[in-house]
Amino acid sequence: MEIRTTGYGHPDAVRLSAEVQQEYVRRYGDADVTVMHPDHFEPPAGIFVVGYLDGQPVACGGWRAKETDGAGVREGDAELKRMYVTPAARGRGLARAVLRHLERTAAEAGRTRVILESGTEQPEALALYASEGYEAITKFGVYKDHPQSVCMGKPLVPEAG
Repeated sequence: MEIRTTGYGHPDAVRLSAEVQQEYVRRYGDADVTVMHPDHFEPPAGIFVVGYLDGQPVACGGWRAKETDGAGVREGDAELKRMYVTPAARGRGLARAVLRHLERTAAEAGRTRVILESGTEQPEALALYASEGYEAITKFGVYKDHPQSVCMGKPLVPEAG
């Protein structure tokens, strides 16, 4: 898979983001209402990538810098958003590759921890994050009081040298 930094407003990113919203509708009954804007993913405050197989967009994800909010979000946090792999491309390690790419770029940008909000109806996502060292953190964001919300975080270790 080739991972390209596209930005959140790129047509492929927009299409994949619309697909992930439909996934949320299927699993939770509604789309994610978290405020998202292409500017949130412009370096150095963030990044959005699309993964391509044979020239076709099949995966996406991004991170955006977060400011301390007094409710679990800390200075230096990067929030993961819109991690997604198309159904036909699942089971090949693509989400893991995108996740590791995002973690690396967040660390390179000086972020010290990656945080995310997922949910109980996404067991495969929760398993992926747990297998990559993410642990439960204080809930944050629009869904912090929702019983299906699951928030996780992972400290980033800067690259040596």
